[in-house]
Amino acid sequence: MRYGIAHLSIVPLRIEPADPSEMVSQVLYGDVFKVIEQRKKWSKIRLAFDKYEGWIDNKQYLEITEEVYKTMVKEVLKVTSDVVEYITYPNGNMSLLPFGATLNGVGLLKHQFEGNYISDKQPKENIIKTAFMYLNAPYLWGGKTPFGIDCSGFTQMVYKINGYAILRDASQQATQGEALSFIEESEPGDLAFFDNSEGNIIHVGIIMKDNYIIHAHGEVRIDRLDHTGIFNVDRNVHTHKLRVIKRII
Repeated sequence: MRYGIAHLSIVPLRIEPADPSEMVSQVLYGDVFKVIEQRKKWSKIRLAFDKYEGWIDNKQYLEITEEVYKTMVKEVLKVTSDVVEYITYPNGNMSLLPFGATLNGVGLLKHQFEGNYISDKQPKENIIKTAFMYLNAPYLWGGKTPFGIDCSGFTQMVYKINGYAILRDASQQATQGEALSFIEESEPGDLAFFDNSEGNIIHVGIIMKDNYIIHAHGEVRIDRLDHTGIFNVDRNVHTHKLRVIKRII
């Protein structure tokens, strides 16, 4: 078994080993993973953080030893806490880091980081404060940064920055936590899930106080939430049908 670490800011994770293939997620700086299949130009990987799988370009990661991988997996994550930060290379060049990038490998990579970070669990009320930092970020299928993010990437990253690990896709996240019976039981920071006509979970957002929700739909935005689902005031229509509310924290 081989192991790797992302040494670049944002790397696409694709469903097939080809550049034109669909991006299903992103590998952010400092993410570590197992290489479960390797080809000449591509590797299929399984991320340590959420066990998500996909294909990554061999030029866009560095190999690490099994010992280093196991050590890093056991460590408490240190993640950037500002929307944009920088690392400095030994030659003095700099590179941007996205919000929520993992910093545990900075020393291993011989990089320098002098910005702000979080390394422990934050109180639940901080979930909404973090979510607000993504406001107006454009929707991007598979995205996980303020420069482009999808609905479940948004919820996963907000929770990660606050010290909590949840799965990658909305349907996976819906299997976690405690189900609530009514909106009235919910607290800011709980997750609301929405399904399609076939009953499949296709969307997720973070509940706010006073029956509002913040979610990624076209952009990260705030809408009304009621027993039917999400009501978009701009369009005067319900855009998503409520399925279940989950309390993770």
